[in-house]
Parts: sequence; C-alpha cells; structure tokens
Amino acid sequence: MTEGLHSTPSEGAVPMNKIRLVIVTGLSGAGKTQAIKSLEDLGFFCVDNLPPALLGKMAELGSGTGGKIVRMAFGIDLRGGEFFGSTVDALARLELAGYPYQILFLEAADDTLVRRFKETRRPHPLAPEGRILEGIRRERQLLQELRGKATHIIDTTDLSPRKLREEVQRLITDDGEKPPIIVNIVSFGFKYGLPMDADLVFDVRFMPNPHYVEGLRGLTGSNAEVSQYVFRWPAARRFMKEITRLLEFLLPQYVSEGKSQLVIAIGCTGGRHRSVAVTEALAQTLRSKGYTVATEHRDAAKNLEESVEQ
Repeated sequence: MTEGLHSTPSEGAVPMNKIRLVIVTGLSGAGKTQAIKSLEDLGFFCVDNLPPALLGKMAELGSGTGGKIVRMAFGIDLRGGEFFGSTVDALARLELAGYPYQILFLEAADDTLVRRFKETRRPHPLAPEGRILEGIRRERQLLQELRGKATHIIDTTDLSPRKLREEVQRLITDDGEKPPIIVNIVSFGFKYGLPMDADLVFDVRFMPNPHYVEGLRGLTGSNAEVSQYVFRWPAARRFMKEITRLLEFLLPQYVSEGKSQLVIAIGCTGGRHRSVAVTEALAQTLRSKGYTVATEHRDAAKNLEESVEQ
C-alpha cells in the first residue's frame, strides 16, 4: 500500500487556503458509498459521482470559502460514463494547480462482488445485460492505472460496513486526531414534553428555581445574572462536575462505536432558566475539551406566562 499525498504544484500555484482533498474510487459494489458516508462523518464536504473534469473547479470553490470548508471528498467511478476516461488527466491538472490529494481505492474479490450484485439485484454498470462477472473483470482492467496511483487501497471482501467505516477513519484521520462526534445539547421544559431525538436526558429540577427571585423571572438562563444564581449553589456545581466526568467517559465510547452525533437533553419545568444555564455551561466545557457542540433552547422563547416554572 502506497501512502502519501500526490502533489507536484507548478511554480507560483498556491491555493487560496489549505484544503484537504480525498478521491474515493474503485470497483462497483466494493463499498464506495459507505466510504463516502464515513468521510461525511469525519467532517468532509462530500460529492458522489462527480465528473472528473469538475475536480479542479470544486477544489477552487472549496478553497474560496475562507476556511469554512477545509475537507472535501469526491466519489468518482464508472457511473460517470464517458467522463470517467478523463480522470487521470483531471488529477494531473489538480496537481499542477497546487492541490494535494489522496486517493482511496476500494476493491473486493470477484465472488464477493458477484454476490453483492445478486443480493441487491442491480446490474453491473459495464454489463447491464450480460454476466456480472464479465463486467467486474472489465472494470478491473479499466481501473488499473487509477489503482496504481492510489494512496490507500482497501479490500472490503471480509469487511462489514462498520469495519469499513473504522478502516476509512483510521486511514484518513490525521495522527493524534480523534474522529469527531457532533454533540447537540438541547434545553427543554418537561411541561412541553421530552425532545423526541434525545439520546441522554438529564433533569435539573432539583436546582433552586430563579423564577422565584425578583428580577430574574423575566430573563432566561442565557443571562449572566440567572447563570450566576443557578451555579451559586453547591449542588449545581457538583452536578456539573459529575456530568462532565460522565461525558468524558461516554463520548469516546460512542466514537469507538461509530456514532457521529449525540443529542443531550437538559430539562427543567419550563425550559427557561435552569436548563438553559446548564446547557450553556456544559457546551462551554465540552468545547474547551475539543468537541464540536451545538446548542438549542427549545422552550426558552415560549410565552413567559406559558413557561412559568412551578
């Protein structure tokens, strides 16, 4: 297996910003779609079945986002028909433009590919009316040159979808970099029901209620005054320590199982004060530990009279 980046930039050819490109290709039925989904979970902007002639244009567009897109993956295969023949030339132009790239090439044994096509009842793109095996053998010949340029070659013959995902993440993830998991923290009010997509739910109604404090009732947990009140109590501070310790254990376990998103729901009675303050504090803590965190305050904006906490 050859590893490294293909890059022979021409003099003066410097991309607008550093961008990482991965080309996913290989035999039909070898798992390219699953590999692309795995790269999406790693934070790549992915386009499947891209005509090779558009490689340079897509890299240019990604580089022009001012750092908003720093990882791109493109699926290229024989579904592109006559466009596929220009793949090697397109890669050469990409190199001349100064864009380094990696090629992830997927393959599998003939009998495995035949079985997969029979199970899905799909015709092989090179043998729509003929024998599947003939199409597979012809495809191997057409892909020989591209296979020779591959940075990574994965034989998926004995790989389950989960094992393939792990292998893609192992090969593509930088040294020392953890596969990302996106943590969504949602504050809510129990009186309005649980968030339907919650993976973990925590009840913070044991904390003293800011609703009964003059001057805090009309605010939300996003206000500094409310947050300071919530966390002035030892029980609230102890809760933050314990939930942080729990998540420091759980999040790596979810990552190792291939989970790419986690929804944590924090609830109080009306979803306006305590749950919001805890959500913001927890998000800040997890971000400081390197996690990607999004927050949502589902019920904080509801009419104050409707969301009065008991």
